[in-house]
Amino acid sequence: MLTKWIGAILIILASGGFGLTIAANHKREITVLKKLIYALDYMECELQFRMYALPDLCRITAQETDGIVQQVFISLANELEDQISPDASICMKSVLAKTNNIPQQAMECLQYFGDCLGRFDLNGQLKGLENVRQECRLRLNKLSANSDVRIRSYQTIGLCAGAAIVILLV
Repeated sequence: MLTKWIGAILIILASGGFGLTIAANHKREITVLKKLIYALDYMECELQFRMYALPDLCRITAQETDGIVQQVFISLANELEDQISPDASICMKSVLAKTNNIPQQAMECLQYFGDCLGRFDLNGQLKGLENVRQECRLRLNKLSANSDVRIRSYQTIGLCAGAAIVILLV
C-alpha cells in the first residue's frame, strides 16, 4: 500500500514538474525575445552614430546584453573575424548550430537577422534591422498575450494530468 502512495506522489510530482518546465520555457522565450529586441535597437543606434565593422558591432552589442543573446553575438563576432565564410548568413547559421538552448521563436528571428546581415548599404542595413525587430515584436506580442493565464494553465494541466494518471492506476 505504501508503494502505491509513493508511486502516486512521484507521478504527480513528475507531471507537475513537466507543467512547470513548460511554463518556465514560455517565460524564457519571452525574456530572450525582449533582450533580442533591445540588442537590435542598440545595433541600429550604433549604426546610425558610428559605422563599425560588423564583428566590432556584434561585440559592442554583446556587451549591452546578457545571457543567450550575448553568447550569440560574441560567437557571431568570432565567426565573422575568423572569416569561415564571407557571407554573414552562413556565419549566423554556424553560430546557431553551435549554440544550445535558444528558444524556437528567438532562433527563427536570429536566422532572419542573419539573412539580412551584411548585404546592403547603411540604409538597407537599417531597414533590415527594423524588419527583424518588427518580426520579434510580433512574436513577442503573440507570446505575451494572456501569458499569465497560459502559464497558470500549463502548471494546472501538469498537475491535473498527474492526478488523472494516479486515479487511473490506483
